[in-house]
Amino acid sequence: MEQNKIPQATAKRLPLYYRFLNNLYQQGKLRVSSKELSEAVKVDSATIRRDFSYFGALGKKGYGYNVEYLLGFFKSTLDQHEITEVALIGVGNLGTAFLHYNFLKNNNIRITMAFDADEAKIGTEVGGIPIYPISELEERLDKIEVAILTIPAEEADVMTNRLIDLGIKGILNFTPARITVPSNIRVHHIDLAVELQSLVYFLKHYPLEEE
Repeated sequence: MEQNKIPQATAKRLPLYYRFLNNLYQQGKLRVSSKELSEAVKVDSATIRRDFSYFGALGKKGYGYNVEYLLGFFKSTLDQHEITEVALIGVGNLGTAFLHYNFLKNNNIRITMAFDADEAKIGTEVGGIPIYPISELEERLDKIEVAILTIPAEEADVMTNRLIDLGIKGILNFTPARITVPSNIRVHHIDLAVELQSLVYFLKHYPLEEE
């Protein structure tokens, strides 16, 4: 099956599988069962088997899955052989946290540059990443297609249009604003306040049963 025909729900789980398999590989584990995978990534075994079947990566009954084979397979599927460079727009508290973290664990995504309007931050580095003035977006974003927005909500629309004009194809939006983009641009909205409210609501109204 072509990769673009993989269900989106399956595609979202691939990084979870990759991270766990990479950890197993580092520990020298040779094989893993769907039950072990299920318990580690909190996805039921039937779903895992169905996800893997899209790639023909079926395990053997009584043996499970070959860790090294699956790791190599998902590494290729997730383009982990290549470095994906990301630009961060807005070096406030949240942006600074991203620069210190910088996706260091088990993947090849890297924030390589950051932009801010604060003169005190421009020309400095956070987590080894240089901070440039917003005015230099046009000259520095020629090879980057992914950006993280951690700016005030009222600036989101103008900045989004500017990024699109510069060739950005994907935006991870941490502002409360629901930015509007053309159909060929992918945006993932992450509103921390909404996620927290949702968590509290589910805790109150949909309590989990203890095992």
